[in-house]
Amino acid sequence: MDYVFHLSDLLEVERLQTLQDNLSKAMGIALVVVDAEGIPVTKPSGFSPFCVASRQNPLNAEKCFKCDNAGGRAAMLRDKPIVYRCYCDFVEFAVPITVHGQYFGAFISGQVRVEPEIEQNIDHILGVDDSWRSDRDLVYLHENVRFIPYEKFEAAAYSLLHVTLYLAEQGYSNIIQKELNANSVKLADELRMRAELERLLHEAEFKALSYQINPHFLFNVLNTIGRLAFLEGAESTETTVYDFADMMRYILKKSDNKLITINTELKHVKSYLAIQKVRMKDRFTYDIDVPKKYLDIASPFLILQPLIENCFNYVVEPRECISYISIKAYDNGRDVILEIADNGDGIPIEKIGLILSGDIVCNNGSSIGINNVQNRLRLSFGNNYGLEIESPNKPNMGTVIKLRFPMTQTDSQNNSSSRKAVSE
Repeated sequence: MDYVFHLSDLLEVERLQTLQDNLSKAMGIALVVVDAEGIPVTKPSGFSPFCVASRQNPLNAEKCFKCDNAGGRAAMLRDKPIVYRCYCDFVEFAVPITVHGQYFGAFISGQVRVEPEIEQNIDHILGVDDSWRSDRDLVYLHENVRFIPYEKFEAAAYSLLHVTLYLAEQGYSNIIQKELNANSVKLADELRMRAELERLLHEAEFKALSYQINPHFLFNVLNTIGRLAFLEGAESTETTVYDFADMMRYILKKSDNKLITINTELKHVKSYLAIQKVRMKDRFTYDIDVPKKYLDIASPFLILQPLIENCFNYVVEPRECISYISIKAYDNGRDVILEIADNGDGIPIEKIGLILSGDIVCNNGSSIGINNVQNRLRLSFGNNYGLEIESPNKPNMGTVIKLRFPMTQTDSQNNSSSRKAVSE
């Protein structure tokens, strides 16, 4: 596996600064560290008075940066220290900071004179520019630059190379180890999330599975009852039986697909509402407004019916007045929001968080169902998805539950949900 880092990832700048300052004092030479683009990442150490003064001029500073960058890259290509002369005719060296073929930057040192017979054979890295000589102060400072024997100067370059290689390799190994540890934790989290999703799916199907001893027999009985109702002219009974059969077929169906579609979920909810309409007649009305463009959006299995069931448990059945249930969908350009609203008395705000977390357990297990829906949405699509509950907690002002689904599936979402959603 290939990793790409920056110099600041490899070596701490503060630690690098301390090392540079100490080496500059010990060796009696100027030092600065530049990144892969030739930009200084440390403050200069031991710079000559000439270079300090010259770099006050932005044009001269830019020329210096170009020399530093050219020196570092030349050292990178040779994979060893190189000695050269800068555009001001000073002798300098560059020590590359390279690990596993990646160039991170370089130590630039020098601003000195060496023995004339050796110096004249040292090439300029970017040619000569004498424009600085128009400044008398710079000319004076240039004439008083320090001298160092070339042998000592070259030895300093190779000593610095060994120190740099050790620190860079150590920093690189630490980063790789952290990356491996992070990947191990990520893999463990993904395995845990997958196991949790499987558990929640089984929990959602628990009631249905308890009746799955012989579903073929169950459907035969329901179809027989429906046929008898037809022959007797009991149209309402016939419709109710077939609605119930459709519900049971949906719930009991075994499938490896962890995701279905909003359309499939809505069909199941419509059957449930039709049965409740027969049972409770005019005690409630409902409206479903879900545009066709949202019907193929992926949805976890059995995600809506538990929430609609809560509307009957807490709004329709306990009250004498006519209740209202609304299901509608819209989007924000990225996600689809499926909204379920009622006209009940609402939920105290302090209980909403407890309901979503599953910390409140009601007699009929409704809060567990809401928490189950919340967790399955997050495990299917990520922590940015789930449920929102809004309620003013006032008579007849109702409650709004919002479910968010991604309009498009990412690879990670497809993997966490095992398979792509299918229309049924």
